[in-house]
Amino acid sequence: MTQAILLVEDDAGLREALQDTLQLADYQVIAADSAEQALLQLKQNKIQLVISDVQMQGASGLTLLKTVREQYPQVPVLMMTAYATVQAAVEAIRIGAVDYLAKPFSPQVLVNTVSRYVSARQHESFEPVVGAQSSKQLLALCARVARTDASVMISGPSGSGKEVLARYIHQLSERCNGPFVAINCAAIPENMLESSLFGYEKGAFTGAINACPGKFEQAQHGTILLDEITEMDLNLQAKLLRVLQEREVERLGGRKAIQLDVRVLATSNRNLQQAVAEGRFREDLYYRLNVFPLVWPALCERADDILPLARHLLQRHCLASGRTIPQLSAAAISRLSHYHWPGNVRELDNVIQRALIISTSDEIDACDIMLEHTEACVPYAQNNARSGGADSHYAEVDSEALSVKLDDGDTDSSFKHSVHEQEHRIILATMKACANRRKDVAERLGISDRTLRYKLARMKQHGIDVPA
Repeated sequence: MTQAILLVEDDAGLREALQDTLQLADYQVIAADSAEQALLQLKQNKIQLVISDVQMQGASGLTLLKTVREQYPQVPVLMMTAYATVQAAVEAIRIGAVDYLAKPFSPQVLVNTVSRYVSARQHESFEPVVGAQSSKQLLALCARVARTDASVMISGPSGSGKEVLARYIHQLSERCNGPFVAINCAAIPENMLESSLFGYEKGAFTGAINACPGKFEQAQHGTILLDEITEMDLNLQAKLLRVLQEREVERLGGRKAIQLDVRVLATSNRNLQQAVAEGRFREDLYYRLNVFPLVWPALCERADDILPLARHLLQRHCLASGRTIPQLSAAAISRLSHYHWPGNVRELDNVIQRALIISTSDEIDACDIMLEHTEACVPYAQNNARSGGADSHYAEVDSEALSVKLDDGDTDSSFKHSVHEQEHRIILATMKACANRRKDVAERLGISDRTLRYKLARMKQHGIDVPA
C-alpha cells in the first residue's frame, strides 16, 4: 500500500499547485477533489496526514474531519481555508485537527507545517560516481571530515557536483538521520534571503500572516548547506556570522533566541581569498566557514571520471523512462573522453540526454554525441588563483589558439556544417518527442527559451521545415 499525504481540495488549480509544492519537498501526495473521494483513498492507501480545505462542494472539510477522527483516529488532519475566522479555527481544533492554515499562505509555510507531522522521504544512500584517483582520494578525505562537526567550505566551478559532495559528507556523518537542508544564496532575492535563513514571526512584515521557521531551524540536529555563499550581501554576512558564533537564531520580528544544533557546509564557485581582498566577502566569516577546505575540480581535470559518470547518467535516464540501456561505442567513448566539458557534470548530463533522443539503436555512436564548444581546458585551481569572478576559470582567451586544428578551410567548413546538421536533428527529434511544446523542448535540451527561438529561426533561414 502507498504511504502518502492525502490532499483534499475542490479547486483544481490550487490542488495542483499544493501537490507540486509538497512533491518538490520530497513528499508523496495523493490528491482528491471531494470529501467522498478522500474517504475512498483512505481505504485504499496508508495515509500519513490529511490536508483538507474547509469549504468544499458536497460534504465539507469539517464533516470529513469528523469522519477521519472516528474511523482513522491515528491519522492527523491539517485544515486550510480562505474563510479564516476564529470560530472556524476553534471548531476545527475542537473536533480534532492538529493545525489550521489560513489562505493565502506561502509554499514554505505549508512545507514547514507539514514537516511537523510527517517526515519527507529520505534520499537513498549513495556514493559519488568517480574513476579518477584524485577523486577517490577526495572522497576518502570527505569520509574523515564527515566524522567531525567542523565547518566545510567546498570550492569548484559551477556544475562540478559540489552539492553532491556536501550530501555525501552529511550521509557519512553522525547527523545522517537528521535533515539535510540546502539553500542557494544566489537564487533567492536579497530582500527574501534573510527571512528564508532565519525565519519570521507573524506580522513581521507585510504578508507574514503566519509564523515561519527559517532554514537553520529546519536543519536542527542535521546539516545546512549554504550554496554559493559568496553571492550573499555583506550586511547579511554579518548577521550570518553572529548566528554561527552564538549558535542561536532570532526570527525576524521575534525576541526569542532559538538554540541551534546544526552542522554548516558551504560552497562557492569564486576565489574566496580574492573576494575577501576585494571587500566582497567578510574575512571573519571566511575563517569561520573555511575550517576544512575542499576543492572539487573541473571535470576536464579529472578525465577518468567522465566515462563512469556517462554510464551512470545513461543508466539513470533509461531506468526512469523504461528504456533499454544502450552501450557506448568506441568512437563515442573517444569523443566524450577528449572533450573539455566547460559546463562540467551538468553539461555531460545534457549531452547524454540528447544522445538518448538521437540514438535509434542499442548503441550510442559518436554521431549521437553533440558537443558545443572547442575551447581548451583551463585548470580550475590555476585560473581561479588569478581572478575572483564567478567561474572565471573559463575566462575567454584567444579564439585562434582554441580553434580546432583542421587540415584546410574546406575541412573546417565541412566540420561546422556537420555540427549544425546534428544540432538540427536533435531539435527536431526533441520537438517530436515533446509534441512541439517549446517550453518542454527547451527544458529537455537544457537551453533557454530565447536560445531555442534563435536556433529555430536560424533553421527556418536554412530552409528547414520547423513544426508550428
